Amino acid sequence: MIFIDKTGHFRYTLFRKQVYDLKKKLFSEVPYIEGERLTLRQITQEDAEGLKKLVHDPDVYRYLPTFLYEKKYDDISYVIAHLYDECFLESIILGVYEEETFCGFIELYGYREEIHKISVGFRFCKDCWGRAIASDALRLMIKYLYEETEIEIITASSMIENKASARVLEKSGFSLVVHAAEEDWGFDMPTLADKWIR
Repeated sequence: MIFIDKTGHFRYTLFRKQVYDLKKKLFSEVPYIEGERLTLRQITQEDAEGLKKLVHDPDVYRYLPTFLYEKKYDDISYVIAHLYDECFLESIILGVYEEETFCGFIELYGYREEIHKISVGFRFCKDCWGRAIASDALRLMIKYLYEETEIEIITASSMIENKASARVLEKSGFSLVVHAAEEDWGFDMPTLADKWIR
């Protein structure tokens, strides 16, 4: 719906605000997202073994920043206990489950409320690679963000060497907007990363 004033100018700001008021605001709750195959939900202490397996696999973290929350503490139980208070100040981490099996997680971070923007990242256990779990989980998250929240822009970054994540992003409708940008991922030298938008 678009409003036009007497001068012929479009007036849709009020309507747009009303639409946003009907949608969920990020960080107001921990989402629970259910699809045909996967569920995205809060990680609990029952997932400690699966998360520990993920966090201690160097292949999983080969192309990821060094400062991720789950790597901040050695005690996995402590990490889980604080995912939704200390960590929740800056990011939302949801476990990804096939039936009740922990597959990995998807993260929302870099929230910019004023422009309705969020960034997304993901990491999955090695035995879940090559099964389209990452693509399915990302599509579920995108659907949730666009249909149930005020988000209008979703971005992502991937190391230029990480071809698998690039394929997941492409299959999920992301477009490459910057190639090989220098970013600080916590290493001694700047990381060359591709920037994506959807």
